[in-house]
Amino acid sequence: MTFTTPMPVKTPVTAPYWDALAEHKIRIQYSPSLQQYVFYPRILAPGTLADDLEWREISGLGSLYTFTIARKAVSPHFADAVPQLVAVVQWDEGPRLSTELVNVAPEDIVVGMRVKPVFFDHPDDNVTLLRYEPA
Repeated sequence: MTFTTPMPVKTPVTAPYWDALAEHKIRIQYSPSLQQYVFYPRILAPGTLADDLEWREISGLGSLYTFTIARKAVSPHFADAVPQLVAVVQWDEGPRLSTELVNVAPEDIVVGMRVKPVFFDHPDDNVTLLRYEPA
């Protein structure tokens, strides 16, 4: 039996994020009332509930906050993708993103290492995914 990898679904709230990734850019929300970037996409600013979120482009550069090496597939959809290097990246702009590390051997991964974005286009699914590699 063959399983297709599940892909994210663009919604009206998340569309600017996914549209930017398709252009190989990263745009996330910024809240003037908080004076900080916000991620994941939402309608109101966290904490203040202000309706002031605006989309801004960021570099996407960051540091590895934490990671795990999944040596067993979490579902049949990912059976061909092990070991999977699941990570949390802290962008230089502040927020954190759950992602996957690529182009790195598991033994070379170190918390705090500098990382840079890698864009993976999936034209059949009309989506671009954001992954990270050592900078």
